[in-house]
Amino acid sequence: MQASDTRTAPSRIFRSEEELARLPASERIRYRLVTADRRFHANDNIAGFIRDGELAELKAEVQAKLDEVLRALVIDTESDHNTNETAKRVAKMFVEEVFRGRYVDMPSVTEFPNAERLNELMIVGPITVRSACSHHLCPIFGKVWIGIMPNEHSNLIGLSKYARICDWVMSRPQIQEEAVTMLANELQGRVRPDGLAIVMEADHFCMHWRGVKDTDSAMVNSVMRGAFLKDANLRREFLSLLPRKAGG
Repeated sequence: MQASDTRTAPSRIFRSEEELARLPASERIRYRLVTADRRFHANDNIAGFIRDGELAELKAEVQAKLDEVLRALVIDTESDHNTNETAKRVAKMFVEEVFRGRYVDMPSVTEFPNAERLNELMIVGPITVRSACSHHLCPIFGKVWIGIMPNEHSNLIGLSKYARICDWVMSRPQIQEEAVTMLANELQGRVRPDGLAIVMEADHFCMHWRGVKDTDSAMVNSVMRGAFLKDANLRREFLSLLPRKAGG
């Protein structure tokens, strides 16, 4: 390892609990992730590596770094009443709200056996979702539709639970294409249907607010698995039942 590589070198050195306790919360969490050889990309959930009380420490650490960002932007947060607590508010927003899906476990979801052996198409949606582009941390607002073709071995979950799982997956910095795939993976493993289809349509503020500043463009993408991938008629039925974008 080159001497200039300071990103992972400190974390790969064995540390005692006493040494870890003296590190900032972010470094302790990163140490556990690196030691376990676990990825921690922007859209990864790392809740299993965070211990009690560390989220509060992490939030305070983010607040301190954001204070430095505002200072670098030459904003006088001490005398400007509008930005006096901006760093605190943004840190809370990042950790507890818009990126919450990285730091907490999946919400509890009650599953029921398919006692009646239902095998007809089910569609859930539109579910309103909110995320953030991992390139610019700009908001992503959209709708998700989920199609399920159950079998006798499938697990059934309540309608509200689909919304909870969507929120958990989407509340992370990411790109839409990967977000839909991650959502599909979670639902596939939990429900175990014969077929799974997801369509997401979203507005991206990294296009609306910056760059080309195009306010009319939206992105639509889909994931089709199992019966939806193999059966063109089933796929057409699902897509035909989705409402078109207002004004489309």
